Amino acid sequence: MHQYLFFIGDFPVRAYGLVISLSIMLATGVGYFLAKSDGRGAEKHIVDLGIYCGLAGLLGARLWDVFFFDWDYYSHHLTEILNVWQGGMAIQGGVLLGVLTGVAYCRYHKLDTLHLMDVLAPAIILGQALGRCANLLNGDAFGAPTGSSFGIVYPATTLAAHTYGSQPLWPAEVWEGQLDMVIFALLLIYRATFKHAKGQCFALYVMLYCAARFALEFLRGDYAEKVLGFMTSGQTTSAVGFTLAFIAFWALKLRHTKE
Repeated sequence: MHQYLFFIGDFPVRAYGLVISLSIMLATGVGYFLAKSDGRGAEKHIVDLGIYCGLAGLLGARLWDVFFFDWDYYSHHLTEILNVWQGGMAIQGGVLLGVLTGVAYCRYHKLDTLHLMDVLAPAIILGQALGRCANLLNGDAFGAPTGSSFGIVYPATTLAAHTYGSQPLWPAEVWEGQLDMVIFALLLIYRATFKHAKGQCFALYVMLYCAARFALEFLRGDYAEKVLGFMTSGQTTSAVGFTLAFIAFWALKLRHTKE
């Protein structure tokens, strides 16, 4: 893994920023394809949505991490809040603020919000999968020690090595990226194969991702402190997200059936 691709003078071009930018652009491109294939003319809004939601997602991911996970540190280092290359981007905050921004955009332009959320759900999870590649290159979102010779040994310059030293760690971010690709395929299959109410595909996306994230939290080595003594912060937010999405999935189904 390479944190720094090259330098322009003293300015480092970081793999993390490049891959994150690439993930937003590719997710926007896939979203454009899906919206155009849908045939309702929403594709003309996708580039704007990608820009607004991408920037909002980056901001939400960073602020969620700063205020919910690392405030004890950043409250004394306010000038480092935007130093994302140090590690510290929480996908929960990114998805939340990104989706809220998208909903606001759809409302303003009088688009069918729930339908467009269904259309773009596969593109969102694809962006998350590529984002985990950035985590791997940056050495964050790492796993706990495996206690064996199996695992990833991170370079000394990474947060993972600073936390655990030179010992093999579970490839938590790699497996999450791979599971995100599986979810991407499942959402495409679901939309193409099963009749569903508006909003159900997006609810399914939230459920599948939260279930995967909850399971992988058992292997994570960052933010391992327990909430209420038995779940990590990531598992807590995943459990809440899954529950809300599960309720929404069946409520949307019931409303559709009545209509």
